[in-house]
Formats: sequence, structure tokens, C-alpha cells
Amino acid sequence: MKKLVVMFAALAMAASVSAQTVSESKTFDNFYIGINGGVATKATGHKWMNDLDPNAGLRIGRFFTPVFGLAVESNAYFSNKPYTSTKLAVRGINTSLLGTVNLSNWFGGYPGEPRCFEIVGLYGFGWGHSFTHDPSHEVLGRNRANFATSKAAIDFVFNLGEKKAWQFYIEPSITWAFIGNGNNLGYENAYKAHASSDQPSYNINNAFVQLNAGLVYKFGNSNGTHNFTIVTPRDQAEIDALNARINALQEELARKPKEIVKEVVKEVPAPVKQEVREVKVENLVFVTFAQGKSALTADAKKALDGVAKDAHVQIVGTASPEGSAELNQKLSQARADAVADYLRGRGVVVDEATGKGVQGTTSNRLAVVYVK
Repeated sequence: MKKLVVMFAALAMAASVSAQTVSESKTFDNFYIGINGGVATKATGHKWMNDLDPNAGLRIGRFFTPVFGLAVESNAYFSNKPYTSTKLAVRGINTSLLGTVNLSNWFGGYPGEPRCFEIVGLYGFGWGHSFTHDPSHEVLGRNRANFATSKAAIDFVFNLGEKKAWQFYIEPSITWAFIGNGNNLGYENAYKAHASSDQPSYNINNAFVQLNAGLVYKFGNSNGTHNFTIVTPRDQAEIDALNARINALQEELARKPKEIVKEVVKEVPAPVKQEVREVKVENLVFVTFAQGKSALTADAKKALDGVAKDAHVQIVGTASPEGSAELNQKLSQARADAVADYLRGRGVVVDEATGKGVQGTTSNRLAVVYVK
């Protein structure tokens, strides 16, 4: 029992560490769907190459961290080999709930995007169902058999594409049927086990081995990618100090409304009109954002409420250096769009809203509004 507690504590610690190094995962992030197919056969008592049972299945899952996930999988088995014929196209199905552990990320760390090749372990429990219309196979008046199963597998995964949105994997596995202590998975012994006092167990004689290949597609996430992204941890005190500094500078500028600002932000676009205009403090509104966010805060909306209705504005969004260039470009555009949408809702004319990504080497999670 003590070893079991230690193991779960280690898993929880690994999950916590992983969660601290990657971007926030929203409810519908990191889902995937896949298909697979291959061959299966009894683990004992036969010639493997002569008794192969083809199968195909569907897998739907979610990664909760770069290490841990859950998947639901269901496979149908089409051949009667190596069992007695049931004279049906589908002999049975097996549906499992599987926990997944990315061993490459667990032991090697998550590098910021999936590796080209990874090893993933799977284990879980499920439900098996055997079809038959032979009256001699009835159990308790029913012409079907249901039993619990357990599956263990290892996936050799290849991540494909520029964005690593696709996975191809090869999966050897073993599945046990909890049907008592019979000597095989034939119907006769399975039904005897239902009626006997045998306790379900991991019996190699009641197991089948399987070799499948599968293809998986990972849906797009709210962070603009198909996978987890690394974020640079920031001390909250540092963030608060930076925000306080920005607020102090805004207040200092507001106290000098008549002074011309020589250099405010390089990304502020030139006026559309041909005549030369000076950029003054009263022409600018600064909006700050939380790290990795594009939602307007109450203070941001209060600042934007000062822009007069029917005024023409140009907006520039920026991002801080954390994260990839592609992510920061999308984030800065999202910030510019958020400001634009809010101002349009107040009757302000938005001539342009542009995201400029990262500008400089310091934190600049801003949107600058130029009021013409």
C-alpha cells in the first residue's frame, strides 16, 4: 500500500511540474481523434501466423499535460480465427478507457513541441462483448457474452507535419479477458467461467496479443497550435512592478498634455492624410493586458471610454518576448482586434488595427490607440 501511495504521489508531482511549464489548457484544448487497425490472436495454444484476427477501431482522447492523458478506444474483430465460427461478420468488440503516459516527455522533459519520435505507454480497463446466434452458446437465456477486459500497450509514435498535428503510431498490446480461470478464450470455457465460482484474474490463457497501426489528428488549440507551448515563468512581484511602472508613465504623460511626444511607440502608423501631424499625448491611449491574454480589463475599458464617438483611430497591438514568434504575432493581433471591437461598439471609427508581435526586449503587452 505504501508503494502505491508513493507511486501516485510521484505521478501527481510530475503532472504538477509539467503543468507549470506549459501554457494554460482550456476546456476544449488538446483533444484528438484517430483510427487504427491490425491483427490479433490468442496469447497461447496456437500457431500465431495461422490464426490472425483482423480488427479496426476508433480512438478519441485528450492530453491533460505533455505527459498524461486519457483515451476511449473501441475495436471490432472480424474473423472467427482461432475460435469456433459464429457465422457473423463481426465476432466481437472491445471498448476501453485508457490512461496514457508519454514516457519521452516524462523522462526527457517537454521541449516546447512534440519530438519527431516518442514512446507512449497505455493501460486501462474495458468491456468486451462477443456476438453469436448459435443457441448452443446461450448463457442464462441470452445469446451474447459480456465480460470485463484490461489492456496494456506501448505506442511508437511519429509526429508528422510542420505543426505536428498528425501522429502515426505502431502499437503492440496485450488484452486480458476477465472470464475466470479457463484455459482459453473459446466460447465453451468463457461460458463455464460465467457459471462457475472462478474469480476473474490476469490469466495469460485468457488473453490475446495484438499489433495495430494508427493515425491520429490533434485538433487546434486556443493557443494557435495543435500542441502544448512552453511559457517562461514570471515572478508575480516582477509583473506587478512592471504594471506599476507603466501606470506611472501614463500618469506622467497625462500631466503634460501639451508636450510633444518625440518617440512613443515605433509601431504607431502615420496619419492617412497627406499633411504632417504631430503625435501628441492627447492623441494616444495605452491599454495593457495580462500575460498571454487578449481580454480587456475593467481599467482598459475605462481608458477606451474616453475616446469620442465618431473619432477615427488606428490601433497597434504588441506582445512580450515569451513564447514563439508565431504565437506572439497572433496574440498581438488578437489584442488589437479586441480594442477595435470594443471601440466600434461605442461608435468609434477604426481605420486600422494591426498586431506587431514582439517589439524590443522588455515586456510590452500593450495596445496603443492613436486618435486622429
